[in-house]
Amino acid sequence: MTRLAPTLFGLLFLALWEGLVRLLDVPAYLVPGPLAIIAAFLDDPFGLLAALAATLAVTFTAMIAATTLGVALALAIAASPLARAAIQPWAVALQVTPIVAIAPLIIVWVGNPFAALVVCATIVAFFPVFSSTAAGLAAVAPEFLDLFRLNGASSGQILWLLRLPSALPFFLAGLRISGGLSLVGAVVAEFVAGSGGFATGLAYRLIEAGYRLQIPRMFAALVLLGIAGVTINATLGWFERWLLARRG
Repeated sequence: MTRLAPTLFGLLFLALWEGLVRLLDVPAYLVPGPLAIIAAFLDDPFGLLAALAATLAVTFTAMIAATTLGVALALAIAASPLARAAIQPWAVALQVTPIVAIAPLIIVWVGNPFAALVVCATIVAFFPVFSSTAAGLAAVAPEFLDLFRLNGASSGQILWLLRLPSALPFFLAGLRISGGLSLVGAVVAEFVAGSGGFATGLAYRLIEAGYRLQIPRMFAALVLLGIAGVTINATLGWFERWLLARRG
C-alpha cells in the first residue's frame, strides 16, 4: 500500500484538479485541466518528445562533464593544501554566480549552441559532486589513516583503498543532486538561448507556446520536464542503493 500511495495521491489530485476547473469554469488559457493538457500533448507528441530528447542530451552530457570535473577537482584539493587554497574559493564563486547572468556571455563565447548549453548546465551541476566528494575524501577517521601509515601504505594506496571507498556515499549523494541540477541548468540555458533565437529543447517549446498563448501546451511541456526530473532522481537513487548494497 505504501508503494501505491504516491500514485493514488497523484490520481486523486488530478481528479480534483479537473473537477475544480470544470466546476468553476476556468478558461483553458488561465489554468487548463489535466484532460486539456493531455490533448495538447497528443496534438504534437513527436515534436514535444523530440524537444525533450534534445534537453536530455544536454542534461546527460552536462552531468557526465560535471561529475568528471567535480571528482577531479575534489581529488586535487584532497592531495594538496595548495590546490585547496587555489581551487575552492573559485569553485564557490562559480556556484553562487547566477547562471542566467552569465549564460548569454557563454553562448556568445562558445558559439556552438549545444556546447554552450552543456557548459551552462555543467556550471550549475558540478558543485554538489565537487563538494560532496571533497567532504568524503576528508572524512576519513584519523585512526584509520594512522593504521595505514604504520603499515607502510603509500599515498596512492591510502587514496585507493581508504579515501575513495570512504568518499563513495558522499559522491553518490552529490551525484543525485547533480542529476537534477543538470536538468535545471539545461532548461535555464535553453530559455536564454531560446530568447536569442536558438530553437532547441523543451524550454524553447515553452517560450514558443507562451508567445502563442498555448497554455495547455506549456503545461504539457512542464509535465514532461517534471517526469524527466523525477525519473532522473529515481534512477540515480536506485543506482546509489544498488552500488552501496554491493559494496556492503
